[in-house]
Order: sequence, then C-alpha cells, then structure tokens
Amino acid sequence: MERHLASWWAGFLAESDRFDRAYLVEGFGELLLPQIKAPLLRREVQNAADTVVRYLERPANEERREYAREAIDRLADTLARIEDRSTGSAISTEEAAVVLSALRGDYGEAAAAAEPLIGAAKLQRLFVTALRRERFDIPLTLRLLQGGQTPAEAVRSGNLIGRYSWWPAWLLRIVTERALAGTLDEETIAALDKCAYAELSPIQANLARKLLNGDDRLIRTAAERLAGLGEPDAATRLRDGDLTAVALAARLVSA
Repeated sequence: MERHLASWWAGFLAESDRFDRAYLVEGFGELLLPQIKAPLLRREVQNAADTVVRYLERPANEERREYAREAIDRLADTLARIEDRSTGSAISTEEAAVVLSALRGDYGEAAAAAEPLIGAAKLQRLFVTALRRERFDIPLTLRLLQGGQTPAEAVRSGNLIGRYSWWPAWLLRIVTERALAGTLDEETIAALDKCAYAELSPIQANLARKLLNGDDRLIRTAAERLAGLGEPDAATRLRDGDLTAVALAARLVSA
C-alpha cells in the first residue's frame, strides 16, 4: 500500500480549530513505546512524552513549557549518544526518534515515519479522533481515508453526515454511498434533507431511494406522473436531476 507523505498527515491539523495536540502526542507514545526494546530508553521516552503532554494540556504555563523543552533536549541528546556509540549494536532508536518528532510538534513527519512501523489505520484513527469535532462521523471518515480520500475531503464528508445522524437509515446509506464516491456536497445534503423531513412511508422511502440512486426508467415514469398530477415544474426538475423533487415525487407517484 502506498505510504502517505508528511504533508498528507499534516493536512489534518487544518481541519479543526480544536485539534488536540496533547491527545495526539500521547497517542504516538502509546503506539510506539511497546516497540522500544531497550528499557532505559523506553522509560526516558515515556517521561519525555508525559512531560510534553502536561505542557500541551496547559500551554500557557511557562514552567511546564520549560520542563517540556528540557525533556525534548534530553531525549534528543540521548538518541544522539546512542547513535554515536552503538555502531553494529542491536539497539534501535527508530521508534524513539519518531516520538521525538511528535514531541517537537513535527506531527506530519512523525506520522510519515511511524506509518511503516504501525500501519496507517491506527494513525488515521489517532489523527481523526484528535480533531475533536462535534457531531462528526468518525467511522465514515476513516472509511473515506482508507478509500483514498484526502484528509480535507474525508473530514468534510464526515462533518456533513455527522450533522444529520438522525436521518432515517435508508437515507444515510445513500448519503454514505455518495460520500464514498466523492460526490457529496452541501447542495446535495440540503436536497436530501428534504427527503428526511418528508416522513415517507416504507413504500415511499423505497421509491425515493431508487430515484436518488438514478433509476432512469423510474425517473421517467415518475416525471410523467408528476406532470399528469399538475406538477410540471417538479417533473422537469426531476428529469434534470434536481434532488429537491424526489420527496414530492415519492409521495405523489406512490399515492
């Protein structure tokens, strides 16, 4: 599977003004610490991560800022000494170096380096959760990311659908399919919202689902029925692909 660049991972930070850096740093530590075999190095990485997390939880605290800076410098010096003295040694600093990048705030670089070590899925869940967005569909966002969408695309769809989690299941399936296909936008959501408010019966909902999925034969039949029922404008809109006419068509055609 193709690896993601540091710039791809860094894209998550632009998708939320509440991005939880403390949670992200803590997550890097939890994912990578078990892979650090040297006990003393693992302990120092843990201590550094804990110190930086405490600072990120209260970034205005100057004392915590200074402790975090010292912990980062100390870990960097330790890794440099190991590299200088362990030529041919079994001691690996790869995982610790990734955590150090995260502690320094280089989240994109840290994720790009961590991906071959722990996989993209765990990192994607970590970054998406750290967004701390309200009314947000995390499972769908993860599916979109795994399907190849960028952070901006996936987060936008996850945010759109998360606002409408009360929609009926049949409509959520349709909107999810559109999100996976990359065809979901605010205009589409607004049109589909009319179907959600229409209080359709099961038969009408099934008809609306087929119309929304682009059943050409059914669209022609429904448009003819609308025109015959005195709704020529709605019939024209339905033929032209206007989703706002679907709820009306489902109600009238199935009556």
